[in-house]
Amino acid sequence: MIQHINKHKNHITAMSAILIVFGFVAGLYGSSFMKDGALITATVIASVPIFIKAYQALRMKAFSIELLVSIAVIGALYIGEYVESAVVTFLFLFGAYLEARTLEKTRSSLKDLVDMAPQEATVIRNGEQVVLPVEEVLEGDRVIIRSGGKIPVDGSIVTGKATLNEAAVTGESTPANKEMDDQVFSGTILDSGYVEIVAEKVGDDTTFAKIIELVEEAQESKSKAEKFLDKFANVYTPAVVVLSLGVYLITRDLHLAITFLVVACPGALVIGAPVSNVAGIGNGAKNGVLVKGGEVMDKFSKVDTLVFDKTGTLTKGKPEVTDIKTFGSQDQIELLRLVAQAETISEHHLGQTIVKKAQSDGIKLTSEVTDGEIIKGNGIRGSVEGHIITVGTNKLLKLNDIKIPKEARDYAVDREKAGNTAIFAAVDEQVVGILAIADQIREDAPKALEQMRKTGIKKIVMLTGDNRHTAELVANKLGIDEFYAELLPENKVEFVKKLKETGHVVAMAGDGINDAPAIATADIGLAMGEGGTDVSMETADVVLMADKLMQFSHAYSLAKATIRNMKQNTFFAVGIVFVLLAGVLMGSVKLASGMFIHEASVLLVILNAMRLIKFKPKKDFSKV
Repeated sequence: MIQHINKHKNHITAMSAILIVFGFVAGLYGSSFMKDGALITATVIASVPIFIKAYQALRMKAFSIELLVSIAVIGALYIGEYVESAVVTFLFLFGAYLEARTLEKTRSSLKDLVDMAPQEATVIRNGEQVVLPVEEVLEGDRVIIRSGGKIPVDGSIVTGKATLNEAAVTGESTPANKEMDDQVFSGTILDSGYVEIVAEKVGDDTTFAKIIELVEEAQESKSKAEKFLDKFANVYTPAVVVLSLGVYLITRDLHLAITFLVVACPGALVIGAPVSNVAGIGNGAKNGVLVKGGEVMDKFSKVDTLVFDKTGTLTKGKPEVTDIKTFGSQDQIELLRLVAQAETISEHHLGQTIVKKAQSDGIKLTSEVTDGEIIKGNGIRGSVEGHIITVGTNKLLKLNDIKIPKEARDYAVDREKAGNTAIFAAVDEQVVGILAIADQIREDAPKALEQMRKTGIKKIVMLTGDNRHTAELVANKLGIDEFYAELLPENKVEFVKKLKETGHVVAMAGDGINDAPAIATADIGLAMGEGGTDVSMETADVVLMADKLMQFSHAYSLAKATIRNMKQNTFFAVGIVFVLLAGVLMGSVKLASGMFIHEASVLLVILNAMRLIKFKPKKDFSKV
């Protein structure tokens, strides 16, 4: 029964409006009986969904706005104010209808994401092409995508090449060219070309499904302001009933007390913060930035210090082997083969760079690594074809009592001064070569850092495990305030703790894996990784899907704008209530007009929050 009434609430609102109009027309023709009958009927019909909600709230031991309106309507009927009882109930239902419609728009980013989710997939099964619901695609299935089709799963291309629109995942509108072995993500659209992919993640495990889940969770998560307002409303609403009773006892004017009760409803106050939160998070999702909830948004807006990892964060994270120097009689190709073979046990980006270099040079890596050991932040050590291979920093060599010849030390310093990372390679405890690896600074890094400084960041720090010379070059080019080099993951954690202890509100940006401890220690952890790795999406407070620092700048400006919007809504809502109450006590605000202004204030609060949906940072940041 209750569900049936709620389902037809819009019809009830329309019927109430028709009866009110009929009542006024009847009054104009002098039929007061028909006028009162129509208005009372309109009141009763429109009151049903309001009374039901009030009853449900009372059962939960909560004082709701519906309860205040119910009391006011019963009082208005008691004193014979049928016009006001009918108009108040209609305005309340009509206001609820408009709120629902506008709130839908604030959630439009999430709705757009859900609508983008692919529904079907063309899969090769038993040598034949079959079209299946996307839920039935299995890991390892070979999936075909043609021009205009949506990628239904996460996977890697095994045949073909194409141009993909990845805006649904990364927020980036620029098409991405994809070819064999490249990763593709569910929800992206194949603009032109033809590819076949092997499904690696399906169903709820796909990146796109996780994005939708994270945005849903974030929009349900409450900020401190929302939690405070919830508690405030629980105290405020019964207090209004008591005050209304006080007004009646002092003035003996039941009409005045009822009007006081209606206009004091905290509708705009209660809804102001949540709608700002939803709209802000929705804007972030649309622009490839996942902010995990209102509390994160609140804390992010207060950040004054940024801490960056270097490789893969300030730099592109796509290093290349620029030079291989050998010493003694060591053959260069043989050295690369042995080192690359040893590095197959490492997940570090520099180790993988060496492996890729060997593979691109046509070197086959077939041997096994025995007694392999990864020394975090320093390198690896293991046995390949009976040789003990040590690859990493000069610290690693010293730890294993391997002497570094002066020629090798000087060459390493020269490479580092030129912005390279020097990787020492020792075979059977003898230094036989150095591999120089270089990475490029992200094109958007200078602009992004400048914008964040102008929007409130006071200090930028870079922490890296790389050598001091390379770190200094990057820091100088980007105008970074402080940098610390040759750090282990635990050292980065210590630095973040020190910054927090000295009163800084710290955001730490890293790759979400090597920097996970420091990211977890910071007030706000931010992960960068194209497509969003599982680790980064689960551990960080903010995830940049397109792997671009300009998204970081957008997220920071958005957090500030969202919290500013929440405050605007709160001040506006409180101000309207005070003005209305003063008007009631002075006799200038009546019951129906008070209800109209109350509902209008709720809508204005929602419309103000909706501005966040189209938010873009100002170009002139000095005015922010």
